[in-house]
Amino acid sequence: MPLVDSSSYRPPRFLKSGHLQTIIPSLFRKVDGVAYTRERIETPDGDFLDLDWSRVNAERAAIVAHGLEGHSKRAYMKGMVKALNRNGWDAVAWNLRGCSGEMNRKVRFYHSGDTADLDTVVRHVLKEKRYRRLALVGFSVGGNIVAKYVGELGSEAVEKIYRAVAISVPCDLQGSAEKIARPVNKIYLVRFLRMLREKIRRKAALFPAEISAEPLRRVKSFYDFDNLYTAPLHGFRDAVDYWQRSGCARFLHQIAVPTLIINAANDPFLTPGCYPREPARKNPCLYLEIPDSGGHVGFIEFNTQGEYWSERRTVQFLNEGSNEKE
Repeated sequence: MPLVDSSSYRPPRFLKSGHLQTIIPSLFRKVDGVAYTRERIETPDGDFLDLDWSRVNAERAAIVAHGLEGHSKRAYMKGMVKALNRNGWDAVAWNLRGCSGEMNRKVRFYHSGDTADLDTVVRHVLKEKRYRRLALVGFSVGGNIVAKYVGELGSEAVEKIYRAVAISVPCDLQGSAEKIARPVNKIYLVRFLRMLREKIRRKAALFPAEISAEPLRRVKSFYDFDNLYTAPLHGFRDAVDYWQRSGCARFLHQIAVPTLIINAANDPFLTPGCYPREPARKNPCLYLEIPDSGGHVGFIEFNTQGEYWSERRTVQFLNEGSNEKE
């Protein structure tokens, strides 16, 4: 029964609030000591993906995926990469389409259920033939993509993926979109929509015949944005169709490699549907850990290594079974 009964995370006394755990790392955390080497790879549809590598000449590697409108240089990404490196893993920080600092070539960009690009990255890394183990780590939207991907693969994942960790995962995309629209979460919604509007304006300048920025004035929520842009640009009927088909919840029962989902109980973005207790009870490969605190991509911890609890927990999970024959 891989439902973790008691999490080891204990937040600092003055940082138990989910909102503080979410906001403070985003605004103030700095992570030094990560030097990336960028590699650009081509996608099957004629686009590109930018991968930022941090190598320690290991025989195992982890692909790390960021959240909505994030990128490889965000503190939570560099913190995870640094922790992986310290513990004997090469790391490749995957920038989703249009998130690496240069707009991608196609009209489309990325979405919360786009596992095809992750598969492209996985295949590319495995081509190196040097890695005996390949792990996946994802945050928020990236975590949903990771969990959905290993679920889609089912038993086929065993040949490719050793283990996976997904942190602050909106398993129920519709529920999360609706929760972020609540007045108490307005600060987050405004920030996300500002970044998404800017992306559409840049896209519209590159593809004026296919995309119009004019409807942006009507965008007041994720529903509006996904209905007007995400869904039609990526082949979905509407926002609800996109959310229902892209959330990882419906794929969790198929996961066949050890996969850990870490969702804090006080995450301001998550609804009850984002805590898949029953699938974790029934699937011996799905581990669900629900710390009382942690916020969204928070899990602040103070120590000499400068590592957050989520980074230590991820490495611990990935290293479990390390005595097995590789």
